[in-house]
Amino acid sequence: MNDESNSPKPKSLALAVLFGLIFGFLLQKGGVAKYSTLIGVLLLEDFTVIKVMMTAILIGMLGIFTLHELGKIKLHIKPTQLGANIIGGVMFGVGFALLAYCPGTGAAALGQGNWDALFGIAGLVAGSYLFAEMSSTMAKTVEKWGDYGKLTLPEVLHIPRKIFIPIFAVILIGALYALEHYTMR
Repeated sequence: MNDESNSPKPKSLALAVLFGLIFGFLLQKGGVAKYSTLIGVLLLEDFTVIKVMMTAILIGMLGIFTLHELGKIKLHIKPTQLGANIIGGVMFGVGFALLAYCPGTGAAALGQGNWDALFGIAGLVAGSYLFAEMSSTMAKTVEKWGDYGKLTLPEVLHIPRKIFIPIFAVILIGALYALEHYTMR
């Protein structure tokens, strides 16, 4: 039986669509939906994607942990499961290397008229279906391999969040500066 308390509310769905559209627009405007940019990152010739992702990590980290500290949100940390993380990462990497799109950039690329992204989206749908069909088996096998529970980087490094976050923010800003000023374009 369906539990109504876990069903998404129409307002939540509308916000998800709105933020998804904004995210796609920003990906496209940032240039990370271009095939040449994505191939460039794989060949270590164009660091646009890395700079966009590092900026997103920085802004997201500061925003989420600030909102959490203010009691406005709860953190929903997924468990660290090495087997599932490694297998999923390899599958993602192979798909990205073959197609030069990830799910977000593939959707943005399709939105700007790159029809080749349809192959990636078709693979994403097929993979999602297979994952759903195999989820009960994987819960008993792959998800148990190297299950360390819910970890965050500050916990792994044994550094309090209030100390880790500003230090990591400075490291990210330094890395962004270095990528912008000391790499070939």
